[in-house]
Amino acid sequence: MKIYKAFLLSLVVILSGVANGYCLSEAFKGNIYQVGKLKPTDSVLRVKVGDRAPDFTLPAVSGGEVTLSQYRGKKHVVISFVPAAWTPVCSDQWPGYAIVRDLFDKNDAVLLGITVDNIPTLFAWTNQMGKLWFPVLSDFWPHGRVAGTFGVLRSDGTAERAILIIDKAGTIRYIDVHDINRRPFLESIVEELEKLGD
Repeated sequence: MKIYKAFLLSLVVILSGVANGYCLSEAFKGNIYQVGKLKPTDSVLRVKVGDRAPDFTLPAVSGGEVTLSQYRGKKHVVISFVPAAWTPVCSDQWPGYAIVRDLFDKNDAVLLGITVDNIPTLFAWTNQMGKLWFPVLSDFWPHGRVAGTFGVLRSDGTAERAILIIDKAGTIRYIDVHDINRRPFLESIVEELEKLGD
């Protein structure tokens, strides 16, 4: 099993163009807004490891709504906040997660992708990525309320590039408010999930 996991992680590293920081598929050619170098972090966390995760309900691109507490007692939850649709690192990060669903399934976890973009924008953007297996949620209105509740809303109204892992009991077990200019390490997410067990 460790060999299988190592193979999958290696595949992600290769496909995600670590040497360049990101690599975009041809589907995005000419459609990505170049934001330039940004302040690595620009918010103050309002939660910490060991806290009960604040509950929320957000609309999903696929239709309907997703509530964090619907997974309580059933699945570990990995929340991936990303700053904005149609930007370079964001357009590379989620497709990387899309090809390693097995690693989340194996660790009895669901991934929730959240941005402050509206549903039509997210619909067009994620369609360019191909089929994503995880729910993509809009924190557009009231603008950034969920990001703000967690303390990952930046002063420009975008979200931080942040990963939070919440266990089946609803407790925050891991927080990584990452440099917005870089992708979080998938290996770190998997290692933290493995610590949770069943």
